[in-house]
Amino acid sequence: MPSPLTHDDPVAFGAYRLIARLGSGGMGTVYLARSAGGRTVAVKTMHARIASDQAFRTRFRLEADAARVIGGQFGAAVVDADPLAETPWLATEYVLGPPLDEAVEIAGPLPEASVQVLGAALCTALGQLHRSDVVHRDLKPSNIMVTAYGPKVIDFGIARAIGDDRLTSTGAAVGTPAFMSPEQTTGQEHTPAGDVFALAGVLVFAATGQGPFGHGQPADLLYRVRYGEPDLTNVPGALAEVLRRCLAKDPGLRPTTSELAAQLHDGGGEFAEHLPHDLLAEIGRRATEVWQFAPSRLPAPLGEQLQSATTPPSSGPARRRLLAIGGAAAGLAALGGGAWAWGGWGKRDNDGKPGRPDSSGEETKNLDDLWMGTYSGTVDFIPLAPFMVADLALIPWGNTDAVDPRTGERKWQTRESGATSGIAVDGDKAYQLLSAPWVDHQGGPWPLQIASIDLAKGDVGKPIVRLSDVNGALAGTQLLCAADGVVFVAGGQGKFLYGGFRASQTWALHAIDLGPGKRLWSKPLPSRPDKSRRLHFLTARVVGSRLVALQETNAGKVRAVVRDVRTGALTWDRPFDDAVADLVRLPLATDDEHLYLGSGPLQALRLSDGKQQWSSESDRPGTAYGPPSVKDGVLYAVEDQRGLVAVDPRSGKELWGEKGDQGESADLACRPVIGTKYVYYRNGVLLRAIDVTSHRVALTYETVAKRFYEHERAKVIVAFGDKQAEAFPLR
Repeated sequence: MPSPLTHDDPVAFGAYRLIARLGSGGMGTVYLARSAGGRTVAVKTMHARIASDQAFRTRFRLEADAARVIGGQFGAAVVDADPLAETPWLATEYVLGPPLDEAVEIAGPLPEASVQVLGAALCTALGQLHRSDVVHRDLKPSNIMVTAYGPKVIDFGIARAIGDDRLTSTGAAVGTPAFMSPEQTTGQEHTPAGDVFALAGVLVFAATGQGPFGHGQPADLLYRVRYGEPDLTNVPGALAEVLRRCLAKDPGLRPTTSELAAQLHDGGGEFAEHLPHDLLAEIGRRATEVWQFAPSRLPAPLGEQLQSATTPPSSGPARRRLLAIGGAAAGLAALGGGAWAWGGWGKRDNDGKPGRPDSSGEETKNLDDLWMGTYSGTVDFIPLAPFMVADLALIPWGNTDAVDPRTGERKWQTRESGATSGIAVDGDKAYQLLSAPWVDHQGGPWPLQIASIDLAKGDVGKPIVRLSDVNGALAGTQLLCAADGVVFVAGGQGKFLYGGFRASQTWALHAIDLGPGKRLWSKPLPSRPDKSRRLHFLTARVVGSRLVALQETNAGKVRAVVRDVRTGALTWDRPFDDAVADLVRLPLATDDEHLYLGSGPLQALRLSDGKQQWSSESDRPGTAYGPPSVKDGVLYAVEDQRGLVAVDPRSGKELWGEKGDQGESADLACRPVIGTKYVYYRNGVLLRAIDVTSHRVALTYETVAKRFYEHERAKVIVAFGDKQAEAFPLR
């Protein structure tokens, strides 16, 4: 789904005004754009950081040339391009249809007749490339768009002329492991027979929902592609025999594209006649949807706003530092769509490397992470919070990705909206807001709907909650949390605004019993100014009979609010004066009696009445702390210029502090992660593991991550940086 432009995206490329972002990756960004005459196009650009590299520019030019070769019948027709511009760009037709991987998610594995006609059409497309002495080299489901008139092959980023190896290092494997040819895995010459092998893998996926060599780590996939037999168990018999020949390890044994096309289909009938109804409906929906998007642009991140504003006098260096950290983490609670794309990842193959001695002279061991992954999104925000449930980490950003926290392997991805504010977990159950079209609803609101997620497969069930008087399409809708079969949702009424609020909208907090799907109570929330993008709630959780939350005001201030979960009655509401909103959008630190707050002084507020039980200001005035964590009767926080400290949560008295004099780089934005033997926090470029017995640094891990979340069942810490995910052992 298209998402808003960022504050620093260009206005136009050539004659094409940018409307929205379609996606972003390691090479560049793709935009939805329109000409003055109303022609809708997709504009692909190259990131500025690589545009100065002549090799990348050459690849970009060759991609445009290959797209022109395949033409508009079997590819996205090239409308315009400027590969010599400061930011190279390529404008193609906007293809009205989903990529094949999404088509299979929507309609399920395709019928045999659909796979046959799809394969024959793709043979014709590849044949046209091959006759022009070009091979694609990265044919996969996401690079095939399904339209009502036939498939279109896109993304020729690593296509090249047959026999031309100038842009590939000898022995380097280039492509997507699950759909590579055996010769491609070892960096050998990729001929048209290699494209036939990849095409067969694509058709196996279309027929079964998975590739012929399964899934897993890249190294495992490459090995199976090169030496293993394809799994054609669920492929219809006649089709399986045809594809088995295409998947021969010896390129000489594979049929040509023309031979394969003749074996698949006789060419009769219209392409659309062979497609499932659900897939045709999705193609029609996308054809209509493209005209409903109006230009929209996100504001500059809070960090840039802070830098350009006059900073008021502070009470000391610690408070100034909090503002600086808040700027670095800015924008996290803002509205704005983002298309989550889980990228490459890999398990580490070594045991670590020597660390440096700490101030005591004892050497720590600087270890590697368990795995490292990349992700891309249409907005460069850090994901706010994964949801740890069962043996998965659910990562909501556009869609919801379910990742194995031990390996980084993506298990499944939902098709429904999994925006940051759209998931809630209750024990081993997960619930999700169902997506709604982002359009104006002249005939009334789009019902707010909630469904459960099948954690084994990622299937989103039928709605178990449906509120017809709440407009589920409004961008500020939030699924806050769930507990004991009740979900809490911030929902509104009124006219839709793309990516923001309207002052005319009315908002309320709703409690809904998931059993009968009935609303228990609703309590009004403040209206938001026109075009505001700040959500009502920063974080929330249920503690016993209380709903504990941090809310953001229209003035950007934070308040701690507690309500009775049975009636919604307000128990207490008080300001959280020292909080930077984006810095406290984290799991709350609570026990049965208190809410613990940092981001300034460390303090405990009684859940019963909101009164302050204790504050660090009484013993350590002016000292700043990061957001705390509490477990097993001990409160942990990062103290400015010092490092990790442990505190008695009942009295606020310090139990112990980290030993050693290396706390000057302690990260006050970091919430400590608590294991059984160690407590972890970020210090400079290291994730430190502090031994709870010796109170010294026991282990360190180099990291680019900024947010850390524990999966206690898997005994893993899942961490996120700007474009990178990592995992570390939780001990």
